[in-house]
Amino acid sequence: MSSNVTSGGRRPPRSGRSGGRRSGLGRLGPLPWIGPAVLLIVVVVLWPVYEMVRTSFLKISVSGFVRGWAGLDKYRQLFDEPDLGSVVTATVVWTVGVVALTMVISLGLAQLFDQRFPGRRLTRWALIAPWAASVLMTAIGFKWMLDRTAGVLNTVMTDLGVVDSPKDWLGDPSTAWPWMMFVAVFVSLPFTTYTLLAGLQTVPGEVYEAARVDGAGVWQAYRRITLPLLRPAFLVGVVINLINVFNSFPVIWGMTRGGPDSDTATTTVFMYQLKSSDIGESAAMSVVNFALVVVMVAAFLKVSRWNQEEA
Repeated sequence: MSSNVTSGGRRPPRSGRSGGRRSGLGRLGPLPWIGPAVLLIVVVVLWPVYEMVRTSFLKISVSGFVRGWAGLDKYRQLFDEPDLGSVVTATVVWTVGVVALTMVISLGLAQLFDQRFPGRRLTRWALIAPWAASVLMTAIGFKWMLDRTAGVLNTVMTDLGVVDSPKDWLGDPSTAWPWMMFVAVFVSLPFTTYTLLAGLQTVPGEVYEAARVDGAGVWQAYRRITLPLLRPAFLVGVVINLINVFNSFPVIWGMTRGGPDSDTATTTVFMYQLKSSDIGESAAMSVVNFALVVVMVAAFLKVSRWNQEEA
């Protein structure tokens, strides 16, 4: 006889009046838990994106009054800007250059900090300093250091006879871009280094022991063990840096304000420059910016095959 039947031949009563079906909050599933996060995304992300796109189709005065519907006029006006092509090109070079340098240097620093040496804890703490400081404050500090008349760099180089006269480092695009890239890498290193360091510390030491037993050299072990196992952390670092560097505003604005004209501007700074003359065109530049960063990250993830395991 089944164990669900009592000795008198009757089945025990089921719990709940609806045959055990869930009621109340149980019917909502995970919605009570993910609802606040979804609401936050809608308010903080999706709504501003909607307003940005809507604004790009409006005629808005500099003082902020809506003057009517503009259709695609603001986009046509944007693509007719003579500086747009050079600004987009500079943005691509800026993003690729800063991200590549950041990843390479961070990989070396992470490898260094993963070793045991005297003062390791102190150097790890020192690396956090650029991360703890405001990016704008760091950019302004470097701007003062590079100042033509009172900058420390010009003073030291002139006293040492390295240069005959003070140089306007940030007034010339050929020297301003390298310095801005240096500052961008400087402020990006802490996050990226600690991301890669966390990835390195998840690699079990037994794997390296087995590789040494099999006769693998240091470089072979690094190439065949460390880099493949570090791939997830590396991809996270690249994607976060692509987004941050592409949208980097404080470094460039704090050091050159995109000048002279738009010679040291990226698309984000160019967008802000357009705001002073046409808010609708600036919003159109924002939409183009948003599309560019989505395409760029999607292309990288496609090329890197982020969701496929290493063979």
